Amino acid sequence: MPTHRSFPPRHKTRKQGRPRFPMEALCLAVIGGGVVGYLGVEIADMTAPFANFSGGCNIKGNVSIGSGERIYHVPGQEYYDETKISPQYGERWFCTEAEARAAGWRRAGR
Repeated sequence: MPTHRSFPPRHKTRKQGRPRFPMEALCLAVIGGGVVGYLGVEIADMTAPFANFSGGCNIKGNVSIGSGERIYHVPGQEYYDETKISPQYGERWFCTEAEARAAGWRRAGR
């Protein structure tokens, strides 16, 4: 009796050379959406930190560790380069200062 099972090689798709990623991503999105919906979290809230970054937006929305205050930094300000965006803490990117202010963030002092 064999000690292991042998499985046929896994193909990327039925059409050689075409990755399965889009279908797998769709399945994950549907399953993830159901879980998120069950937990009562809006998908828009989860994706908001990433929504603007791909478009070349460069205003950093940072949440203060000490006070929880939401502050945005624009290029050229003193702490802009050191400021890192951590979406898990609600930090995000903005395309305009008006967008940041409308979302309830204030401009950094330096």
